[in-house]
Order: sequence, then structure tokens, then C-alpha cells
Amino acid sequence: MIEAIVAGHICLDIIPQFVADLGSDLAAYLAPGRLTEVGPATLSTGGAVSNAGINLHRLGIRTQLMGKIGDDLWGRAIMELVSSHDPELAQGMVIVPGEASSYTLVIDPPGVDRLFLHYAGTNHTFSVEDIRYDLLAQARLFHFGYPPLMSRLYAAGGRALAEMFRRAKETGVTTSLDLAMPDPAGPSGQADWRAILARTLPHVDIFVPSGEELLFMLRRQRFDQLTAQVGAANILQALSVAEIVSLADEALAMGAKMALLKLGMRGIYLRTAKTLPGLGCGAPSNPDSWADRQLWAPCFRPEAVVSTVGTGDAAIAGFLAALLRDSSPSHALNVAAATGACCVEVAGALGGVRNWEETLARINAGWPRLPLELDAPGWVWHDNTAVWHGPADRAPLTPL
Repeated sequence: MIEAIVAGHICLDIIPQFVADLGSDLAAYLAPGRLTEVGPATLSTGGAVSNAGINLHRLGIRTQLMGKIGDDLWGRAIMELVSSHDPELAQGMVIVPGEASSYTLVIDPPGVDRLFLHYAGTNHTFSVEDIRYDLLAQARLFHFGYPPLMSRLYAAGGRALAEMFRRAKETGVTTSLDLAMPDPAGPSGQADWRAILARTLPHVDIFVPSGEELLFMLRRQRFDQLTAQVGAANILQALSVAEIVSLADEALAMGAKMALLKLGMRGIYLRTAKTLPGLGCGAPSNPDSWADRQLWAPCFRPEAVVSTVGTGDAAIAGFLAALLRDSSPSHALNVAAATGACCVEVAGALGGVRNWEETLARINAGWPRLPLELDAPGWVWHDNTAVWHGPADRAPLTPL
């Protein structure tokens, strides 16, 4: 039985290895007219379909991918790379003759936040009819990622995105939605994301954006203010606890049942609705233990930070794998933090995440955490759950 179907954005990532720590000198290093020597490139599939889907597979969840590619060289490379992990992963892929597949040039040097040169290709033509709803009806979980990079889904107020999730939810699966940062100067940055989310989130069980993505979509003026003050790379550090809590609360008010916010070095924040009816067949055996929770997990300390590419998707894979394995909320958050930390230790989005048993062994061996102090009243750290519990967390404590 297929446990999870991961659909949405997929591309070929081309990741050159930089031979020196650039510090803050990236602009000079990439100056026009200069030949810049780099090391060998890593070729990897990228995007939510690859990063979350293959890592779910690695964590022991039987998964199929449902991305859209062309029949060109990049598309054949994507299929070969996906099938190299397990041929079953590629059985749900959509191949369209004559369309150009997506690729991304990932600039990810040490000491500098990564940047992307991205061509969306077939992702821009992905729409409602590209989902195999007959396959969804056989699965427990449907996870979709990166609609801001898929123009047919966010056009016309996101009606196609909402329709896709409505039809997915009707199959009985548990639904999950991830975002991507819109291009502030491009069409995705001009879309009314508040209206799109208001239309879509009533059909979403688990909403897993990053903090800055949600800030951009719901508080654009505040996003622009912080960008001017501290730079886009430092927005998550500048947000107050109250602002982060408010963003998640608004997502729940729009209809999502769970909001999981990825917060970079500040860890992962989880807020769930007061009741969790109709979670679908991926729901935990005791949904009440997940209801009305407010938890925050700090990051585990990686042995080295080699690359941050795919870290958020790896954390999502860990969280969803734990949910499907009927873990407690605190355990799921800790697994998410662990898979994210494993990801950054290896170049690329797929090399660092370990299997389920190895991940748990690393957590249980006393893996050190990065410090996280929550400068807001009512937050309490509990050793038995290894997460912070917020003032709105009313459920009884559950052990790891």
C-alpha cells in the first residue's frame, strides 16, 4: 500500500562546489567578466517532490512522487535520479512531450546564505488535472509543495490550488501543504496570497510553511520593513515570539488544522486547532492528544553546516514520517528537528537524512541542541518531551 504521495514542484538542481569561504564577498566573487573557479557540481533532483518525497522514502514511508516534467534531457535526468532511489517512487510522475523541464542553479557557498537561479518549466503548467486522484484514494497522506513556483495554481486567486486540495480531501487522505518564497518582483509576488490561502486552507490538514514565507503572504508590509532593517536573510531572527505565534494562529483561523512553522536556527513551532475532526486516514490513533497543542522544538547541533539546501523539506519529511508512525506531537517535532539537522551536514538536499532507526538512535544518544530562549511569558521547557510548551498548550505531557 502507498502510504504517502508527494506532489508539486520538481526540478534538476545543479550545485557547484565552492573552493573557498567567501564570507560576505559573494558579489565580488561573481562579478561580471570574472572567471570564477569552482569545484565539481552535484546533480540532484530538487523541489518539494524530490526533497520531501525521497526523504520520506528514506525514513521508511512507502512513497510515490507526482511531479511534472518534459521529455527533454533534464527530464530524463530527473527520472533517472528519482528511480535510482527506488523505481516505485517514479511511477506517479507526469511526463509531457514538448515541454521543458525545470532546473535550478544553486549558489550555496560557505559563509553566505544560498541563492537560486531558477527556471520553472513544466511546473508552471501543473494544475488540477495532473493529480492522480485514484492513487490518492489508495494512500494515507497527500503532501503538496511550492505553489508559488507554479503559476497555473496561484492564478485567478488560487482557484486551481483550492480545487486540487478540495478534490484531494474528498479521497479521504490527510492533506499537507508547503510553500516557497514568492519572487517579490515577479508575478508570484504580486498575487493575493492572503486570498489564496483563505480559499485553500479549509481543505488542508497540515500547513508547513517557513516563517518568512507566511510573513510575506500575510504581513507584506512587516516583511518589507524587516527586509529593509535587517536584510531578508535575518528576518526569522528579527521576528518576535508573539509575531510567530500570531502567524500560526491566523493560519488556523483560515482553516488549517495544524500549522508547523519552520524557523531556521530558531527551530520549529507547532500550533494545532482546538479540535481535529476529519484529519483523514493519515491521522494519529488518538487525535485528541494532538489537539490544542503549542510546542516549539530547538534545533539539534549539526556536526558541520555544509549546505542548507533542502533543510526545510527534510524537516517536513521527518514530521510527516513521525505522524504516519503514530508518534506524539513532541516526538514528531524532535524528529523534524533531527532530520533538518542531518540534512545540513551533507552537500545537497538528499545526502544527509538517515533512516528512521538511525535518526532515533542519534536523538536518544543525547544529541546536543542549539540554545533557544523564548523571550515571552508562559513558555516552559520540559525534559520528558524535550520541547518548549507554550502558554496555550493545554494537553497533558506525553513522553518521547
